[in-house]
Amino acid sequence: MQYRKLGHTDIDVSVICLGTMTWGEQNTREEACRQLDYAVDQGVNFIDTAELYPSPMRAQTQGRTEEHLGRWLKQRKDRNKLVVATKMAPAASYTGYLRDGNNRLDKKNMRLAVDASLKRLQTDYIDLYQVHWPERDTNFFGRQDYYHAPEKDGTPIEETLGALDEQVRAGKIRYAGVSNETPWGVGEYLRLAREADLPRIVSIQNPYSLLNRSFEVGLAEVAHRERVGLLAYSPLGFGVLSGKYLDGNRPPGARLTLFGTKYKRYNAEIAEECTRQYVAVAREHGLDPAQMALAFVNRRPFVTSSIIGATTMEQLAANIASADLELDRGVLKRIEDIHRSQPNPCP
Repeated sequence: MQYRKLGHTDIDVSVICLGTMTWGEQNTREEACRQLDYAVDQGVNFIDTAELYPSPMRAQTQGRTEEHLGRWLKQRKDRNKLVVATKMAPAASYTGYLRDGNNRLDKKNMRLAVDASLKRLQTDYIDLYQVHWPERDTNFFGRQDYYHAPEKDGTPIEETLGALDEQVRAGKIRYAGVSNETPWGVGEYLRLAREADLPRIVSIQNPYSLLNRSFEVGLAEVAHRERVGLLAYSPLGFGVLSGKYLDGNRPPGARLTLFGTKYKRYNAEIAEECTRQYVAVAREHGLDPAQMALAFVNRRPFVTSSIIGATTMEQLAANIASADLELDRGVLKRIEDIHRSQPNPCP
């Protein structure tokens, strides 16, 4: 397993991060524990979750994923060797069940959110605490066009950083990060940290895959130069890049089979056509399509870690093994040719 520094910190995190959003929905607690045991045995020391998980998000299951992880953590004697990340969700139409629907990114709500996560995780501290998405109205979750709506700015970023600072000083979190952010947002977090002596964000968790390389436009340079490394989520585009959904296939128990009407980001005709081309490249070179897609993400210089998820142990083993796969120039050239012909089909 390879390790990289988490931002400007002295923390080494594995290039593969274990994602957890299926635990409590598609995976039982016992299956989650087996995944955790196997991943750690393979050198993975980085685990990512969120207060909203599992996915799809709903009030009946909210927090269950952190609870599964917490029961496993409680039994471990190596908590200090693990890097646990979770996220706080701001208000949205689909998070009204959190904190009475007033889950702003302010001190009061962050205090409540952190305390609740700590209780579910059964730990004294969170290594990386992330804002799940901006409270302001801006580009994330596939939105491409920007319309300025200052009346929807929500909690000022400086106030959010102040809330994070309070939790750092209390010893409840070690470092702060953002997720689903824009270049302006990252720049503002960094500017305010410098000028107001507030916590400096160490990471950004955004989508990045062969089907969505939009991070390269604007954010990649910021991440690289400012040491705000990318934690790439959906590096397989919800499993689409494995090729298992091609030609209308819907494997039993698979995410898009179960929840395809909810998750349309990687479910369009153009996604299937590009995936078909990437899968063909992998097979021509004797590669597993999913491992090829992950290996591409793993080697990008602005990526700190790729967040992989799995519902079976076979998927998990293959995904983790991608950390050791090197793609030759021929494969990389073919990937770039496909990307140039149809860039970012699933932004």
